[in-house]
Parts: sequence; structure tokens; C-alpha cells
Amino acid sequence: MNIGNLDHKLNQKMEAGELVSPVLPNGLKNYLIDIDGTITDDIPNEEPERMATCKPFPDALKTLNKWYDEGHVICFFTSRTEEHREVTTVWLNRHGFKFHSLLMGKPRGGNYHWVDNHLVKATRYNGKFTDLVDKEVTIQVFKD
Repeated sequence: MNIGNLDHKLNQKMEAGELVSPVLPNGLKNYLIDIDGTITDDIPNEEPERMATCKPFPDALKTLNKWYDEGHVICFFTSRTEEHREVTTVWLNRHGFKFHSLLMGKPRGGNYHWVDNHLVKATRYNGKFTDLVDKEVTIQVFKD
């Protein structure tokens, strides 16, 4: 894991003459990647012994490391709890995943709807990691 300071990648941003949260340069993305069911088998927190022995999905390892090497920010965001942090970090490192950070405690149950003041894009994992492609879809947004 390379948790190093990512501030060097951020650009300052001004709105109405005031500094606001910094942003990544155009072309770079903050990838938030789930673990269970996305880069490896879907393992529930109630069976932590499986977390150390599961195998990564090869296309996930290849694609995520490519994105990391291209300069994108890779953050694993998982429903695993803090008590699973060590086994998770060891597993990611043992299998060669390149990443910047690991966030534990994502809410369980799916059906996520993220509300943020920054642009948010979501990609549902459907069994295979590939380069991303553009696709028109209908999304829910706030009224103007």
C-alpha cells in the first residue's frame, strides 16, 4: 500500500473568490473499489477465515494496477470492519494490488446512492474488469 501524500496531485480550486476543496487534474480519477464480490469472491464479514485464502480475479488485478500506473488514485472501500484491516492489507499486498488507501466500514446491503458536491460516476461490477467505455443511461438527480 502506498498511502503517501497525494496532495501533489491536487489542484487548488476557487469559487466566488474563496478556496474550496481541491480537485484532481482533468483525466485523473479517484477510484473507490469494493473488495468482496468485485476483486475476489463475495465473502461475508461473518466468515473472516476465507479472507486470507481467497483468490483475486485476474482481470481486476491487471486493470486496477494499470489505472494506478496511469496515475489514478486507487482506494479500496469495503464493508469489512476494522478488525479485518490487517488480513485485508496483507491479502492485497500478497497478491500485488497497487493502491493508495483502504477504507473500512462501508455500509452493508447494497443499493447505494452517493450524494456529493463533486462529480460522482458509478460503475456496477458485472463479472469482468475492462477499460471503461462511454454509455448513455438514465440516472436520478436533484431537481434544478
